[in-house]
Amino acid sequence: MKKIIIQYYKTPVGEMILGSYGDKLCLSDWRYRKMRTSIDKRVTSILGAEYEEGTSEVIEITKTQLDEYFKGERKKFDIPLLIAGTDFQKKVWGALIKVPYGKTETYLGLAKKIGNEKAVRAVAAANGANAISIIIPCHRIIGSDGSLTGYAGGLNTKKKLLSMESPAKFL
Repeated sequence: MKKIIIQYYKTPVGEMILGSYGDKLCLSDWRYRKMRTSIDKRVTSILGAEYEEGTSEVIEITKTQLDEYFKGERKKFDIPLLIAGTDFQKKVWGALIKVPYGKTETYLGLAKKIGNEKAVRAVAAANGANAISIIIPCHRIIGSDGSLTGYAGGLNTKKKLLSMESPAKFL
């Protein structure tokens, strides 16, 4: 069976699981999230592969870039991604990756960006199913009223990430 190489990685805000398939990153997610089992099942099923602990060049590059991000030295990532999801999820994540560092967007705003403002709940569900956290910045999506809504890494982690990116807004 094909392998997804995984490695656990401690960040200043929580532990992540990084995964590479071939020479692309397919996983950068919170290790202890509620949807861990379903996310892992989706990724392994779509890729027809199983997890095996180890390292790879793309995992090492990802760790370096995440370290730079957490030090405030990196605002954009340039890691080759392999996104495992439905066509709709990929469309949402494609719009999500365009939300710039230090900015936020609402679920409604994201739904409008993909051309379907009636799909707010589906956009929220796709956002929650994102398996490449931080790099595909689902933490930058907030409620229409400006409230911090659900996040796989926890609301405290979401607040820390947003505060780090835009201290004036989220302290």
